[in-house]
Amino acid sequence: MQPLTDMISIETLDQDGALREAAVDADTRAGFLRKAGVAGGSLLASGVLMGGLPALASARPSKRHDVAILNYALTLEYLEAAFYREAVRKGRFDGRIGAFAKLVAEHEAAHVKALKGVLGRAAVKSPKFDFADTTTNEDKFKATAFVLENTGVAAYSGQAPNIKQTAVVTAAVSILTIEARHAAAIAALMGHVTGPDGITPNGSFDVAKSKAAILRAVGGTGFIVG
Repeated sequence: MQPLTDMISIETLDQDGALREAAVDADTRAGFLRKAGVAGGSLLASGVLMGGLPALASARPSKRHDVAILNYALTLEYLEAAFYREAVRKGRFDGRIGAFAKLVAEHEAAHVKALKGVLGRAAVKSPKFDFADTTTNEDKFKATAFVLENTGVAAYSGQAPNIKQTAVVTAAVSILTIEARHAAAIAALMGHVTGPDGITPNGSFDVAKSKAAILRAVGGTGFIVG
């Protein structure tokens, strides 16, 4: 697969240098959000970065807006990558579940690396996570993976129409399709095929979700602790 950084770079997003100038002091998450024009650099209720992004999402599309969407995607990828990395490190799962965890951990780490490479100094930092026993209890791991992967699909689908630049859409879709395969794989491992909790929970057409809905869902997990 063509690397994401070959499809799109910060130079593609920011040919006039305005974004990199705005991000030059973005050493902290709040600093980045202030530079991005998010009111007050407000944080998620659990203490991390994304509280201001839904307001930005409703703004008119722009290069700066696309960077905010990529940082939103990066934060979701941080969450997924940390979840699978911890599960692999703790090594409680073998067989097909263990193989799934290892493969998806590699994919999510690659997504994080690619998005950070595109964003450069404009990339937000990773929050801190506490997954409790969801990375050691197999039933909880499967249920959590199912939710995270479907949340990722809904998040990317929800933002695709808001992206201004074709290169950013291409990059987002290249990740969306992988997240959809992850969702289908964990559904199959759980014994779901179709129906309310299965591979096609919405029938013939999928349902995208807004940033606000995704942020509520992510915040409600309690996984983000700082």
